[in-house]
Amino acid sequence: MILSDPEWQAVALSLKVASVAVIFSLPFGILMAWLLVRGRFPGKSLLDSLIHLPLVLPPVVVGYLLLIAFGRRGFIGEFLYDWFGFTFAFSWRGAALASAVIAFPLMVRAIRLALENVDSKLELAARTLGAGRLRVFFTITLPLTLPGIIAGTVLAFARSLGEFGATITFVSNIPGETRTLPSAMYTLIETPGAENAAARLCVIAIVLALCSLMISEWLARWGRKGWAYNAGA
Repeated sequence: MILSDPEWQAVALSLKVASVAVIFSLPFGILMAWLLVRGRFPGKSLLDSLIHLPLVLPPVVVGYLLLIAFGRRGFIGEFLYDWFGFTFAFSWRGAALASAVIAFPLMVRAIRLALENVDSKLELAARTLGAGRLRVFFTITLPLTLPGIIAGTVLAFARSLGEFGATITFVSNIPGETRTLPSAMYTLIETPGAENAAARLCVIAIVLALCSLMISEWLARWGRKGWAYNAGA
């Protein structure tokens, strides 16, 4: 399959945006999952609802809210631009932010499910033997949650690759800067005579998504076997 330079550019940009989105959101995903499973505080249900809100909101609404908050004159974006000369709007960084927000609930959900299967008695035993909270987390909780973390990361990566609505609303469809794989497909579909190019990108999108889902499912099965082995031991 031979792709043109703009098509390769869109694929490469999508991979870059998805990778950055996942890398920077992963620490927050682990933190939020831990708070939802282990935390006891007022407003926990509200936090849970806010984290999962992007799953039910139209992506265009998410993109509009990001534009209001992180646009050049948004209440956060204006501060970032005036003080640091940094902006999310109409740049690939904004596309990564939009993808991270949309994919974040899937990441948190996978990590949360894995964390719920970690036997808290193991953590309690380690604390009884004198281990601190951080040591318990990094030596017991985190390794046992690793399959869920990896599965959540892969799911978030796949979702970030397919993000369109929030991205095009927040950062537009700028060639070489914000034109990701879905945006490029949208442009080609709207262009007369570009059906073959759109079909090629469609095949690539399907292959990337299918590979991600298969890897995620394999990791989930591996994790369940590990939990069953630990429970039997």
